[in-house]
Amino acid sequence: MTVNILYIHTHDSGRWFQPYGYNIPTPNIMRLAGEGILFRHCYNAGPSCSPSRAGLLTGMSPHSCGMLGLAHRGWKLNDYSKHIVQFLKAQGMETVLCGIQHEAPEESMIGYDQVLQDQNYNMGATKDDRADWDRMNARAVASYIRERGSTSCKKPFFLSFGMFNTHREFPPVDEEINPDYVIPPFPLYDCSQNREDMAAYITSAKVVDKCTGIVLEALRESGMEQNTLVIFTTDHGIAFPRMKCNLYDTGIGVTLIVKYPGNKMKGRATDALVSQLDIFPTLCDMMQLEKPEWLQGVSLLPLLEGRAEKVRNEIFSEVTYHAAYEPMRCIRTERYKLIRFYDYHNDVVPANMDDCLSKDFLLESGYLTEYKEREMLFDLYTDPVERENRVRDPRYKEIYKELSLKLGQWMKETEDPLLTSGYRIPKPEGAVANKLTIISPRMDDFE
Repeated sequence: MTVNILYIHTHDSGRWFQPYGYNIPTPNIMRLAGEGILFRHCYNAGPSCSPSRAGLLTGMSPHSCGMLGLAHRGWKLNDYSKHIVQFLKAQGMETVLCGIQHEAPEESMIGYDQVLQDQNYNMGATKDDRADWDRMNARAVASYIRERGSTSCKKPFFLSFGMFNTHREFPPVDEEINPDYVIPPFPLYDCSQNREDMAAYITSAKVVDKCTGIVLEALRESGMEQNTLVIFTTDHGIAFPRMKCNLYDTGIGVTLIVKYPGNKMKGRATDALVSQLDIFPTLCDMMQLEKPEWLQGVSLLPLLEGRAEKVRNEIFSEVTYHAAYEPMRCIRTERYKLIRFYDYHNDVVPANMDDCLSKDFLLESGYLTEYKEREMLFDLYTDPVERENRVRDPRYKEIYKELSLKLGQWMKETEDPLLTSGYRIPKPEGAVANKLTIISPRMDDFE
């Protein structure tokens, strides 16, 4: 199949869009879901911006591809020739970027053929209005698509359209949204600060939807809709406490909608367990390209063609650095999840929680006096909100042993540096990480 690839991605959205059942007005994304297949259980390779994106775009776990922290803080891939852009260029595709990329300190390192607007959004410095910036880029993408549709150019394209929204800081709350009638995302407490914070997120999500609509309308009008594969996804959970940069499902669960010509699963949802690492090998299969040897995911084509109900038994996700060092790994099956922390303390790391009203409320309520358990085992069928740790429950002894063994095997097979660093992975030269202030170390909790 020779097709164009339109890769639309957001920042910090989790699954908080209308197709996942939330009261968030995103009609364009809802329409896309109706035209494609909605993945209800897609998970990232790491609930932090750059590690997640690097995982998707290389098909490797963050520790395998080298992206153990944030690109704008100095982390980068071990080898940019393994980025999907370089791979697709070698197959004769034109590669185009518009908007956010967050898997390289500089976009030139990735090697796109063309950068629309020629504007690399600096996560640490740019002060432009984020909503206006996204809308401007959406119009640039729409112009590119319409122009391509009106020419005789037969060269397929890979177009990456990255939005800043729904990253913080959110736009001012839309006048159509009354925070009094908004529910904060579970498990945050229902109070005025958290409602106002969520109202601002909904406003940001509406920006995403508007921009998505601009691009998809151009695709329909261009005449190229029937030979273009559309991928809509995000990097990780929303930027609220216990979500982004956490290995709970609220951190690793992501939106994934795939629309492509001849889709037999059009308008349906699947509960199959999948990872964003699976997108790269899926594109290879759909385009009948030989898969590169470094890929760690599995193809979703059997799901897309309706030939299988599942393609994998477990997914893995990880955090090493975000704003600060907080090493953790997890394995998730359909029913169970094991999370393991590898740091030298058990304390909360507030630097890895985005500044916001919800964070202020939590910290004022004594959150810093809490501590993390070294291992957490959850039965997601009976405890989908991950509140009851079953590590010491004798009924789950065999489940714990199985998951623990598989997690260890995965870390060994993928050469996780945690295993050879004494659990203290140093940051690369020039990289920036916040220093951790230990509030109340509890070394007696260590085994």
